[in-house]
Amino acid sequence: MTETSEKNRIRILAIESSCDETAAAVVENGRTVLSNVISSQIDLHTLYGGVVPEIASRKHIERINQVIEEALRDADVSLDEIDAVGVTYGPGLVGALLVGVAEAKAISFAAGKPLIGVHHIEGHICANFIEYPQLEPPFACLVVSGGHTHLVLVRDYGVYDIIGHTRDDAAGEAFDKVARAIELGYPGGPKIDRVSKEGNPDAISFPRAKIAGNAYDFSFSGLKSAVLNYLNGCRMRGEEICVADVAASFQKAVTDVLVGHAMTAVREYGFQKLAIAGGVASNSALRRAMEEACAKEGIAFYRPAPILCTDNAAMIGCAAYYDYLRGIRSDYSLNAVPNLKLGER
Repeated sequence: MTETSEKNRIRILAIESSCDETAAAVVENGRTVLSNVISSQIDLHTLYGGVVPEIASRKHIERINQVIEEALRDADVSLDEIDAVGVTYGPGLVGALLVGVAEAKAISFAAGKPLIGVHHIEGHICANFIEYPQLEPPFACLVVSGGHTHLVLVRDYGVYDIIGHTRDDAAGEAFDKVARAIELGYPGGPKIDRVSKEGNPDAISFPRAKIAGNAYDFSFSGLKSAVLNYLNGCRMRGEEICVADVAASFQKAVTDVLVGHAMTAVREYGFQKLAIAGGVASNSALRRAMEEACAKEGIAFYRPAPILCTDNAAMIGCAAYYDYLRGIRSDYSLNAVPNLKLGER
């Protein structure tokens, strides 16, 4: 290794704790993941049917030092070899975010390394850069997760135009609520995805919402209510409910809207590249439908591996790297911002 090539290495220690995953990673030059450690709390929160914020925060406190130590060990680097510390500071659960932010500030101060606050959704978008080292802006990106559904035009690194967002429930939130209604349990997304493979997606006609005033906005509360009304109607009439058909029909309704909005956007704005990101981006039906639609339109399609769709710190390290190159730094007044908007600082 020459001195010049060593100097060209920028290593980011990244921390993610926005919800119920305690994660740390070391990312080199934005796209090479040296380590990516995730400590999940899913089994714990499954007992309660969803994430309990206070429990999540306490578990982050218990695990964060161990997760960071493991990430550094797996990457075979010390804090002295780290160039900056990146951390998610919003959006997310305020208590959970605070654990990560406090840890990052402490490490930054003790090690004398720059601190970079990262937007969680920007991290999800940047997961595509890790999966596809050749990918460069501009491109369109559909972000679908438990708390967010955004249609974003990625103009450049760190430069975003949000052309559509959910007016009520996010797609992942709708998955969780419907899964609970058909007694599949938490987390709803993976369980509906699995059960849907045994059902008929055309068995039940559920609505596809259209929003007046913005063709790119989303709404899933009406779809959720339609599923609940269908279930209640069957029970009142004493009719048998086919859970697989309900799951498959609901999933197809969500997928049709997501794919339709995304394809309309790439056509209208003239983009030749479309990416997806976020937890729901690991849904097999969505990935398949989006791939088919892009192939039909001649659009290049990008989707991160499922491990990079879930909350992880590697994506935060990627986003922090490009902020680092742009000279963006945070001071020690950095705080958790649970409702942080994409593009805000």
